[in-house]
Amino acid sequence: MKRVMLKNIELGKENKVAGFVENIRNKKAMCFIVLRDVSGKLQLTIEKEKHPEMEELLNQITVDSVIEATGPILESEYVKLNHMEMYPNEIKLHSIAAPSPIVAPKGEETNIDLRLDYRWIDLRTDKNTLMFKVQSYFIAKCREFLVDRDFIEIHTPKLIGAESESGAGVFKVEYFDRDAFLAQSPQFYKQMAMASGFERIFESGPVFRAEKFASRKHATEFTGFDLEFSYIESYEDVMKMEEEMLTYALAAVHEKYAAEIKAVYDLDLVVPTLPFPRMDLHDVYKELEERYGYKVPESEKGDLTTEGERMCQKLSMDKFGHEFLFVTGYAKENRAFYHMRDEHGVPCGYDLIWKGCEITTGAQREHRYEILKKQAQEKGLDKDVAFYLDFFKYGCPPHGGFGIGVDRITMLIFNQGIKDAMFIFRGPDRLNP
Repeated sequence: MKRVMLKNIELGKENKVAGFVENIRNKKAMCFIVLRDVSGKLQLTIEKEKHPEMEELLNQITVDSVIEATGPILESEYVKLNHMEMYPNEIKLHSIAAPSPIVAPKGEETNIDLRLDYRWIDLRTDKNTLMFKVQSYFIAKCREFLVDRDFIEIHTPKLIGAESESGAGVFKVEYFDRDAFLAQSPQFYKQMAMASGFERIFESGPVFRAEKFASRKHATEFTGFDLEFSYIESYEDVMKMEEEMLTYALAAVHEKYAAEIKAVYDLDLVVPTLPFPRMDLHDVYKELEERYGYKVPESEKGDLTTEGERMCQKLSMDKFGHEFLFVTGYAKENRAFYHMRDEHGVPCGYDLIWKGCEITTGAQREHRYEILKKQAQEKGLDKDVAFYLDFFKYGCPPHGGFGIGVDRITMLIFNQGIKDAMFIFRGPDRLNP
């Protein structure tokens, strides 16, 4: 008999199930076990008088042990857990679990760093299982949205021969007889795909940032979801593509998981309305000062400060009744050299802020070789990015794109810190497990 997932068990029939022991009450005459697999939970009820051969095995089972059980599943009005239970006629003990090192005293939460030391145990909770089911489904729906619109999924190299983008915050690694670097983003290769005539591409993969930080939203390695597409008229086309994709994916997540998110996290997932509101950075600071008394230093007005970003949550809700806000009009000094600039020298790009946290930087790219080369020279990068500039020598259509931080999306859906929202966190002081 093949093992079935708990969500697929059949009432009144013999089933074989397997999973972790979430709870065990081993009484004199009866033993009750709550079994958990990734799809659900089931109570096992063992009448010891009928199964004396199980006595020794039952005495070995601990919480988090892994067992397999075979037997009929019957309805029961007395069982709170799904009103059903299994009466096993056979139990196999696959693995005995030692006492958990991360169990906190009742009413307290274990320190996050201790939980990360034993992340494989920490991930066994209902909260974490749900978080990564939702993350997986969200990415699947983004893929679905793009594939339906003729996007091609590509996989770009993460080992590169030159320092990417800004030349700062990259990890250097030994590569045989020379140095290599871990890619900060797939940006250059996304644009190479535009010069290759692919027209519409996306990628989901690792991103590396060699930056020390102390915040709830940063990591040195995280998962990015990037896309690029050709023949756009302005960066407004890029914003439109993003807002439609996010709304599509979040609506799908809401339909499948909203009730479970509410039950497990007591959070309401809001599906955004279209279009998302847009504000120029100058107007953002003007409104933040007028509404809430927040005045940004003159020297920082070309970029969105951390506090300004955080306050965008309240501003967007108060002004538009919307959780999302596109912010445009950044100074060229604060944007990448490859962003196209308008006739006033302002970069044709944006950040997308959700719940007071930046989740995206997007832009129309500069596709004209001579202008792009000049902008790279302005930042002293023309030699470092010579290989990238070559992509534009032989013809390239107008294009743009954006990158989303998958872990930040997860963090914001579930109102968690980045350490909890990543399968395994990487930061300046953490390389294990």
